[in-house]
Amino acid sequence: MRPVPFHSSSGDLIADRRFEWARDHADRGDLAAAADLLIQALEIAPDYISAWFMLGEVRAGLGDKAGAIEAFRKTLALDPADRRGAHLQLMRLGAETADEMPPAYVRALFDGYAPVFDRTLVDRLDYCGPGLLFHAVMASGRSLRFRTVLDLGCGTGLAAGAFRAHCTHLVGVDLSPGMIAQARVKGFYDRLEVGDVAEFLRGEAAAACDLVIAADVFVYMKELGPVLAAAARVMTDDALIAFSVETHDGDGVMLRDTLRYAHGREHVLDALGGAGLALVSLEAASMRTEKGVPVPGLICVAGRA
Repeated sequence: MRPVPFHSSSGDLIADRRFEWARDHADRGDLAAAADLLIQALEIAPDYISAWFMLGEVRAGLGDKAGAIEAFRKTLALDPADRRGAHLQLMRLGAETADEMPPAYVRALFDGYAPVFDRTLVDRLDYCGPGLLFHAVMASGRSLRFRTVLDLGCGTGLAAGAFRAHCTHLVGVDLSPGMIAQARVKGFYDRLEVGDVAEFLRGEAAAACDLVIAADVFVYMKELGPVLAAAARVMTDDALIAFSVETHDGDGVMLRDTLRYAHGREHVLDALGGAGLALVSLEAASMRTEKGVPVPGLICVAGRA
C-alpha cells in the first residue's frame, strides 16, 4: 500500500484541473506530460502545495534529482507540518536526514486511508500480521489469558479480532482519529485513545499490561529503542510484547521506497537489549505483499529481562 499524499485544492479551478490531468498522466506513466501540466498549474497558483509535492515525485521519476529536491523543499516551506512526507522524500534523495517520520504526515496518511483500510490491506495486499502475532504468542508457551492487552498503533482494530477473546481488558491507541473512529465501530476495545504511541506509553501506569502488541506500526518508526523501553515500563514482570517489522539483509535501518522503514535483525536485537527486554522468539515472516511480491519481515516476541 503506497502512501497517498495529503491533498488540498489550490483555490483556482483551472490550476486544480491541470493538477488532475497531471495525476492522470502520471498514473499512466507519462511523467514528462505530467511535469508540464504541474508547471502550468504552478504558474497559475504558485503556492499550490500538492502540485509542488507531485512535481517532486514526477521529477524524481524522471531522474531529475536536483529538480525533485527543489520541489520538495518548496513543499516544506509552504507546509512546515509536512503532511505529505516531503522530509521522507528528501531523505530518499540523500538531501536531508530525520530522526522520525513527521507525525502530521502519518496522521494525514491514515486519516485518508481509514474508510478503505481493511479492504485495501487484507484483500489487495494479503495482510496477515495479526494472525502471525497471535500464533507467535501462542507458541511462546505462556498462558493465552491476559488481564490487560495494549494494542499500539491499533488502526481500525484488525489485531483486536485475533486477541479479544483472550483478554479481559483491551486498550488501543493510534495517531489517526480516522482510524480510531473505525476501530470504535467494531466494538472490540474497552478503551481507545488518539495519540502518539510513545507519548501514550509514558503516560500509562507502570506494570499495568500483561501483553503489548504492535502489528505493522513500527515500520513508521526509525529507532525502535525508545518505544520498546517505554513499552517495557508498562509491562508486568511476566508480560510479553509481540510486534512485527519489515526487514532487509543489512543490520541497520533503511527507508524503503514505500516510505516505510525496514529494520535489520541486529537492530531489533540491540533495541530489545537496550530496553531491558529478553528475546523469546524472532522469526522471518511476510505480513503483506507489494505488487504481488511478499515483503520480508520479522515477528518478534520478547519479555522483561
